[in-house]
Amino acid sequence: MTEQYENNPLHGLKLETLITELVDFYGYEILGEALNFKCFQLNPSIKGSMKFLKKTEWAREKIEAFYLYKFKNLPRPDNTQYALPPRDRIIPEHQKPREPVTFTLEELKEANERKRKQAADRPHNKPAHRRGNDRPSHSANTRERPARKPARESSSSEDSFDPWAQARKNLQDKKEH
Repeated sequence: MTEQYENNPLHGLKLETLITELVDFYGYEILGEALNFKCFQLNPSIKGSMKFLKKTEWAREKIEAFYLYKFKNLPRPDNTQYALPPRDRIIPEHQKPREPVTFTLEELKEANERKRKQAADRPHNKPAHRRGNDRPSHSANTRERPARKPARESSSSEDSFDPWAQARKNLQDKKEH
């Protein structure tokens, strides 16, 4: 079974080696902007990045995908392989790593700004897969609330609501007896 994974550049690659290769080629600033991980932006270090990536599976998968498709510049996988985590993907024998994709900080900042604008332009800031949903929302804010019961109308001011009225009445009855 491991033979089918041998063409995957992540096969047998330690997380520390992966981070070191990426940092040596791109640097912390470009990685921080490309991946939007705070571990590459604030006080960056290999040790701190490893700690974050070991604990956070989605981030580890994101950096592994970046390694495969930007650093090793492999072609994008088909839908069945894309559904798998990057380490579990089977890369065909004929696909070989190419020269890494190079980025400039300005390009990445412009791309991130475009992404932010597109996200802000989406209706209700919902993800694209939820936009066409015509079902009613189950949010507490959108449910119709039952109408309030009308307040009891009292015939006189003596009948106004007093939570201690029954207690006072009981005390007076005890004193009289």
